[in-house]
Amino acid sequence: MIKKDIILDGLNCASCAAKIENKVNTMKEIKSASFSFATKVLSIEYEDSLGFEAILDKIKKIVNTLEPDVIVKTKNYYEELGRHNHPIKDECCSGHDHSHGHSHGEGSHSLLNKKNVRIALGALLFLGGVILKQNQYIQLPLYIFSYFLIGGDVLLRAARNIMRGQVFDENFLMAIATIGAFAIKEYPEGVAVMLFYQIGELFQDIAVERSRKSIKSLLNIRPDYANLKTEEGLVVTKPELIKVGNTIVVKPGERVPLDGIILEGESMVETSALTGESVPRRVKAGDTILSGFVNTNGLLNIEVKKEFGESTVSRILDLVQNASNKKAPTENFITKFARFYTPLVVIGAALVAIIPPIVTGEAFADWLYRALIFLVISCPCALVISIPLGFFGGIGGASKSGILVKGGNYLEALNGVDTVVFDKTGTLTQGVFKVREINVAEGFTRSEVLRLAAMAEIHSNHPIAKSIIEEYNGEVDEGLINSYEEISGHGIKANIEGKEVLAGNIKLLHREGVAASQLDSSGTIVYISIDKKFAGSITISDIIKEDSAKAIKALKKQGIKKLIMLTGDLDNVAKQVSEELRLDEYYSELLPEDKVNVLERIKETKSEKGKLVFVGDGINDAPVLAMADIGVAMGGLGSDAAIEAADVVLMTDEPSKLSEAISIARKTKKIVLQNIILALGVKGIVLILGAFGVATMWEAVFADVGVALLAVLNSMRVLKTK
Repeated sequence: MIKKDIILDGLNCASCAAKIENKVNTMKEIKSASFSFATKVLSIEYEDSLGFEAILDKIKKIVNTLEPDVIVKTKNYYEELGRHNHPIKDECCSGHDHSHGHSHGEGSHSLLNKKNVRIALGALLFLGGVILKQNQYIQLPLYIFSYFLIGGDVLLRAARNIMRGQVFDENFLMAIATIGAFAIKEYPEGVAVMLFYQIGELFQDIAVERSRKSIKSLLNIRPDYANLKTEEGLVVTKPELIKVGNTIVVKPGERVPLDGIILEGESMVETSALTGESVPRRVKAGDTILSGFVNTNGLLNIEVKKEFGESTVSRILDLVQNASNKKAPTENFITKFARFYTPLVVIGAALVAIIPPIVTGEAFADWLYRALIFLVISCPCALVISIPLGFFGGIGGASKSGILVKGGNYLEALNGVDTVVFDKTGTLTQGVFKVREINVAEGFTRSEVLRLAAMAEIHSNHPIAKSIIEEYNGEVDEGLINSYEEISGHGIKANIEGKEVLAGNIKLLHREGVAASQLDSSGTIVYISIDKKFAGSITISDIIKEDSAKAIKALKKQGIKKLIMLTGDLDNVAKQVSEELRLDEYYSELLPEDKVNVLERIKETKSEKGKLVFVGDGINDAPVLAMADIGVAMGGLGSDAAIEAADVVLMTDEPSKLSEAISIARKTKKIVLQNIILALGVKGIVLILGAFGVATMWEAVFADVGVALLAVLNSMRVLKTK
């Protein structure tokens, strides 16, 4: 399956965007299509065997039919998000003059474009008509001229769309409503409604673009250039052209363009754009450094370890882009609701215009006026614009705090969390193990036990193994290791210098027929056997993170019902950590498959609507991360496996980020609900008042564009995550 991104530049009409998305989804070549209103990106998935050019041509025809003034182009998404000062030429596939109102362009960012000047002249003529109300021979022509100056583009688009079979759009509805006002001789109101509709659309477009820019500024971590070190000196080039193994130079004040290892130099780097951490880090030669960091003072020579497409900053931007395609249930509901809302209100308008005059014998003009009010507020733009912006803003704000959420569906799901299950090592504890004690059995020496244990663990990446190797602190001749076997959930079995060495838990020794008794300790114990004889034990301790207690306290304050820990450690170690952090439950001595079984049982006990979160390292815990309602990877910065396995990635080692993620999710949901209530509430009230002859078309215009503007402005509040 191939995924491609297509930019629909100038598409600011949310209901129009929904039509395009629905139409593209009906294409037999397309498996799925999703349009992000916040980024203007249409993401499509299709089979490998199908050519992209043929699919693109069909999409161009759909866009050209529905919105001919929208520019369709393919472009690297990272450039769209982050490249402001060094633009790369786009590959435009189709397009016309940016002159599509609602506004699909025509320099909507400039107040002095042709459209706005035309509206201003129309407003002056309208004002002249109001002043000269005593002279009908002058007044009426002024109203007519001002009407066409202000709303001529709306009428033109309405006529053009009718010819394409697109009847129930906002242009048609506004045209019918204002022409209807002229028909019943409400000339000033017809012009005024069109004028304030156009002004409202202008401010709405400005607010939408400002919201988009605010979201993009949160993600403006893409480096614009790289200083490539060559024999001739430094060459400034695009990060995409740098190869693995090249050396780049990052000067003070510059953003690190690619992931790599520092060869020379020492500096403080600002990591807040990726992790949300306000305190700079000190880096030196030999340290790993990630793209997106900002070098603050020293000069750094860096060997590139990943090409730009695989770098941390690319993965983060790609993740946030994809997040807008995984829509929240609320978004999907509003999209479906919008399809029925407009036709129902139009049908209601027709009934209001026809039935009451027939039944009561009242003047047809009065009820037609009331019906026109229905038409003015029959567009659901306030909902269709503000809700996607709200969710995308929440995702963008979370990423600024070092929390990557893979979709609006997961952001919304965080609102319903009632059970959180933590892995222990590296999540609640530092995962930095130190050898605390070495005990040896009779007939063996401390140095012998430690040396053979270190040799047995030399191929393991487990923190416990690394602590033993670090404690040994000597040269390990791997040629002396004749065989090596890692037994999942038990430990290591190796043949070293002709001796059978076992290093693992008590289960490993018992499994291999070695007589040994379980020891009592608050640390993790590695039992050592040499040639089927118990040789001794190494006690290793892990330290609870300072942030863990804060995280547990915050989650309980947020109303999380159960906080549970799973670990492969011994019961006494797990019990100590659980009691210190005041967790509700813990499960110890679990093999990887045991964690899956335990999580299944926990899921069965939680409430039906409640969501279960599993927090792990994203590498060893992939099965349980996938099984949980929401999988959260801890310390995922720079980890491909963490980003791949989890639904949410906390880019620092702070468990309290989960509580912050829940807070952001709740704030986002609150703002989204406010917009739904605001839009439907105001529109519903004005519909009722209009039906009873209380509301006028002025209130109807406010219920349409005014409410949409307020909803967009309200959505921007979600960008403030603190």
